[in-house]
Amino acid sequence: MYEVITGLPDGVIGVEATGEISTSDYTDVLDPLVAAAREKGKIRLLFVTSDDLEGYSGGAALQDAKLGIEHFTSFEKVAVVTDNDRLEKAVKALGWLMPGEVKVFDDDDQDDAVKWLAGS
Repeated sequence: MYEVITGLPDGVIGVEATGEISTSDYTDVLDPLVAAAREKGKIRLLFVTSDDLEGYSGGAALQDAKLGIEHFTSFEKVAVVTDNDRLEKAVKALGWLMPGEVKVFDDDDQDDAVKWLAGS
C-alpha cells in the first residue's frame, strides 16, 4: 500500500510503501499526487520503503512503468529511503536512466533525504 507522507517542505511529495503495492495504490494515491505536483513544476519525490514491503502485483508493475513513461522528464529529484539492500543496489545501478537526480538514503537518514530534496 502507498501512504502519503505529510508535513514535507513545499515542492516535495512523498509516499511510504508498505505491504503489497497494487494497481489501486497507483490510481488512487500516487498518480493523483504526481499529477498535482506536476502542475506546480518539476517533481521532487520522497519514496520510503517500510520493513514489511512485500512487493508489487503484476498490475502495479505495469502502472509503475506507465507512470514513469508519462512523467519521464517531470522528476527533478527522487530520494529513495530504504534498508533493503536489493532495492538500494537496483536504484544505484539504474538511477542514471532517469533524467533527474536519484539518490538512495538509509532508513535512518530520512531527514537528510528531505533536506536534499528541498534544497536547490
